[in-house]
Parts: sequence; structure tokens; C-alpha cells
Amino acid sequence: MLQPWNGKISNHRQLGGIETSVIDNGAGRGTRIAWINTGTGLRFKVVIDRAMDIADAFYNQHSLTWLSHAGITSPQPFSHRGIDWLRTFGGGLLTTCGLSHVGGPETDEFGERGVHGLISNIPAEIESIIQPDPFSGKLEMSITGVVKETKIFGPSLELRRTISATLGQATIRIHDEVINRANTPASHMILYHFNFGWPLVDKGTDILWKGTWHSMEGDKADRIFKEGNEFKKCPDPLPQHSGTGEAVVAIEVTADHSGKCTCGLFNEKLGLAIAMRFNKKQLPWLTNWQHWGKDEYVTGLEPGTNPPIGQAKARKENQLIFLEPGEKRSYDVELDVLEDEPAIKALLINTYMAT
Repeated sequence: MLQPWNGKISNHRQLGGIETSVIDNGAGRGTRIAWINTGTGLRFKVVIDRAMDIADAFYNQHSLTWLSHAGITSPQPFSHRGIDWLRTFGGGLLTTCGLSHVGGPETDEFGERGVHGLISNIPAEIESIIQPDPFSGKLEMSITGVVKETKIFGPSLELRRTISATLGQATIRIHDEVINRANTPASHMILYHFNFGWPLVDKGTDILWKGTWHSMEGDKADRIFKEGNEFKKCPDPLPQHSGTGEAVVAIEVTADHSGKCTCGLFNEKLGLAIAMRFNKKQLPWLTNWQHWGKDEYVTGLEPGTNPPIGQAKARKENQLIFLEPGEKRSYDVELDVLEDEPAIKALLINTYMAT
């Protein structure tokens, strides 16, 4: 099948591809990044030195993500106590949490753990970068790297991550493999902290998910996640979310007949939606984080092995995963940017009504 560019380009970069570089200024100076351009208007920045997480993401003129005041900072591998993690949290489309703890700071007989674990502050070792070759009909591109959360005497967990895309498709694919390289069992938790911001997230934007849920806000009288509240429509900035104000819900998300879960966002004013898909067996939980602070306006959709309850509670409730020496688990997450009306309608049908 002839493509519209046949005979009209000299270099695949006219269409898209992967470009690596190093940030040379500010708090992220010296940090390796890779820009991936799908040629559809979707382009995004992989931060190689931050576990291959994704910072900026754009579709045409629209930013899809929320960036914190800090933005990209260089990795801080020893930001592992208390709330140190928040000082290095740049937001971005994806921040990976884990690999052995997801939740707030805690200390028990098994050790001390800071917010959301260590992995997002560890650089990757790049194994491969595969560029598209449209001249031979190869439209796929990918970047693969290994991130090691390790110490002598264990635990020693390794994340092998591949981020891929296809020229002509507004899709991001993430394939992760986590393996225990130590000679003793290792506890394991992972959560994909996707952060969405303006203009995709605006007053009236629909937050799309389907499943049973319970609020993680406690018994506050003004909590967002309670029956009767319209918590799946984004509001204006809320004064009560200044500072540390937030709302969090844990969702046992509904899967389709094939075991796939779908969630997302839809901004009717822009005619733009994002669909996120993942496997229920791999990632049985979805967390929806809402933080509507002035100038800190963000919502997160976060598939995970657990809600952000922490290793200690997961252990107590027999929900903590243990990987045996050499054991491996795989995870797949896919994001599609949609502006086609039939595709958006299908997304709304699949996700809009909560059970």
C-alpha cells in the first residue's frame, strides 16, 4: 500500500522519530531525555535519567499533562525518606512509583520507606533505540532501557522498560518487565502515576472510569468522593485544595470480556479525549487523584498492583506481592489520543457510567 509520503521525503525525521539530547540548564542540567514524535501531532519527552518516565506531552497545540513548579530535576537517588520524593516530583505525563512501595512514608520492622518508593529517581541504562524506516515500510519506533533498584544483600529489583510508538498513530505504548535479581524473595508494588493538566483538564472535562470504588479521604465532611457528588467532572480551582488539599479514590476498575480495562478523559470543548488501556490481571487497581489547587490544577489516573496504601498495609492485608528469585512480572499500558467522534463515543460508552 502506497503511503502519501512515497517519493516525497529524504529523511524519516520529516515524519517523526526519536531524538535524544541532554538538558543543559536549570535543575535538570545533565539529565538525558528522548523526544518521540509520532508524526500525528502527538509528541512526548522521555526522561531517560528518571526511570524513563514521561514529562511533557503535546497533541498539536494542546498540552496533555501537568508539570509541577519544579519540572524536570536531575535524579536524586537518596530522596528516600519521609516526603523527600515531593521535592523531585515533576509531575509530567508519567511518574513511576515503586518498585517495592507505593504510598506515604512509613517505618516498620522491615525498614523505612519514603513516599512512592525509589524507582523514579534512578537513571536507566539504554539498551536500544529503534528508529522508524518508512522507506522499507517499518513505521514502529521504540526505546528500551534497564533501571536497577538494588543494593548488596538485597532487595534487587530490575525494571526493563520499552516505550514504543508508530508513525501515523497517536498512541503511546509502555511495556515493563520487573524481575527479582536477588537470591531471596522481594516485596513488589508498582503504580503508574499519570498526571493530566490544562488545557485537556479544565472545568467540565469528564473523568472516565467504570468500577466499584471507595474514598481514601477518610471521614471528612467536605470530601469529594461520596455518593451524590459529581466527582467525575473537573471543577474550577478549589480554595480547599490550596497547599496539601486533595482527593483520592481507589477503584476496582471494570474489565471487558478480554480482561482489558479502559479509563480516560474527555474535553468536549476541545473535542479531545485520552483513552488509557491496561490489563486487569496485571494491574487490578486504578487510583484517581484530584488536586484542584490554584496554579496546581491536576488530576491523576493511576493503574497499579495496589492502591497507594503503602507496603505495610498491603502486607497486613495479604495484598503485597512477593517475587521469588528470578521471577518476572510484565505490565502493559497504552494511551490513545482521540479526536474522531466515533472513537470518542465508543470511549464514553465503555467508561462513563460508574457502577
